[in-house]
Amino acid sequence: MLILTVNPGSSSLRAHLVDTTDHRVVDAAEIGHPADSDEARKELRELLDRMPTDAISAVGHRLVHGGPELTEAVAVDNELCEKVRGLTSLAPLHVPNTVALLDFLRTEIPERPHVLCPDTAFHHGLSEVARTYALPRQWRDDWGLRRYGFHGISFAWALLRASELLGKPAESLNLLIAHLSGGSSVCAVRGGRSVDTSMGFTPLEGLAMAKRSGTVDPGMLVWLLREQKLTLEELEHGLQHESGLLGLSGGLSEDTRELVRAARDGNDRAQLALDVFTHRTRRELAGVAASLDRIDGLVLTGDIGWDQPEVAEDIAAGLGVLGFRGGLDTAREEDAVISRGGVPVLTVQSREELQLAMETARAAQPKRT
Repeated sequence: MLILTVNPGSSSLRAHLVDTTDHRVVDAAEIGHPADSDEARKELRELLDRMPTDAISAVGHRLVHGGPELTEAVAVDNELCEKVRGLTSLAPLHVPNTVALLDFLRTEIPERPHVLCPDTAFHHGLSEVARTYALPRQWRDDWGLRRYGFHGISFAWALLRASELLGKPAESLNLLIAHLSGGSSVCAVRGGRSVDTSMGFTPLEGLAMAKRSGTVDPGMLVWLLREQKLTLEELEHGLQHESGLLGLSGGLSEDTRELVRAARDGNDRAQLALDVFTHRTRRELAGVAASLDRIDGLVLTGDIGWDQPEVAEDIAAGLGVLGFRGGLDTAREEDAVISRGGVPVLTVQSREELQLAMETARAAQPKRT
């Protein structure tokens, strides 16, 4: 099957044509424009023009937040599209772009199945203990306040590759997985299933990220609003767009590559940003490790986890209490076990397009009766 996968970010879009017979990317487009823009639609049409649309078997759409109802990859119909529109408030940076792509591509390729792949689905089986906030019951019941978790498509691929690299069935593995990129989160996998994760009701909880704050004291946010230091709009914008690595570095950069170079040149703000980022990552990893009875490995994925050796080294070296060691073998160009001792540390390139294609192919198959 040839699957078109579309993966919208908050301000960009990645599209791939994937042959699922051999997990091969046939063609791709990295689009540096929002998914609902004219420029993005133009570049998507150019990608489609390079391949006859009748060769495409299905279209897979990454959906950041599936809410309480979308718990697996599912074929789209008009009713489901309306449900997705109702999820906008849960992930306002991402869901509108998914809706825009659904509207556009269902018109461009109407004769093929379109499948929504929720990033939250991987964590659907979280226990009641792991998913419940310590909030008034009425709040939780009336408004569905609970922890969902995100980056599930990346975590699922990382689990599959870790299984192959370690030579053990996925359902036998207990792993810590860190997806480190523009958005970052960690996950504990026990017996091949997610049992804890750092993101919660929205993708703002947990680690410090590129521009997002991650977890901060809610009392501080209440204070900022009560004392009228910030408006609600200013607070939301600051937490989503001006915090994380960008805020820590005083606006220098949200890119760890630039921050590593600046830190080597003696820039204290860059060094602080990197130190806080790795500290928060170690702290969250240690926290979700409490849901495991043993640890078979640590998997680092995402753009930073895959291709920022300084960050990988700092994370592993600071988790000696969990059995990890520094001195990683980071001179490699493929997925690998990079530790030289202790509990295995693996680095896995995030291939969300391949996981999306597999999930889409399964969901697009006609149901047997």
